[in-house]
Amino acid sequence: MRCPFCGNTDTQVKDSRPAEDHVAIRRRRYCPACAGRFTTYERVQLRDLVVIKKSGRRESFDRDKLERSIRIALQKRPIEAERVDQMISGIVRRLESMGDSDVASDTIGEIVMETLARIDTVAYVRFASVYKNFQAADDFEEFVHELRPPVKAGEDD
Repeated sequence: MRCPFCGNTDTQVKDSRPAEDHVAIRRRRYCPACAGRFTTYERVQLRDLVVIKKSGRRESFDRDKLERSIRIALQKRPIEAERVDQMISGIVRRLESMGDSDVASDTIGEIVMETLARIDTVAYVRFASVYKNFQAADDFEEFVHELRPPVKAGEDD
């Protein structure tokens, strides 16, 4: 593992333990060249996923990109960081277990929306506004209207 401070490739592992989400290994490392200390995380990867964009372009799946978009949707929401990490790990495991290493970006977006809908409706609407490319307030209004249960006659008085 390369030292992030000096670039030395001969670093030492000082401590290893399961990460909080129990799907990664947390390693404390030491660089003998500069005496720097840093932490790395190792995750099991079942297969190399390739994302097929709407344009047909292909790119490697980036867990960090998925995590950033979900954390933006959940920003300032009362969801614990550990729960977010578990959600992200669950989404990645679901994608890896689908059987095909090529995954459409639409599939990823739908899985994220489905998961966010169960956890936090505000984050769900935030994510959907970007994913579905809302252009006007009317787009939000239509989407939120679909979320609300139908009102029975005589209940809105």
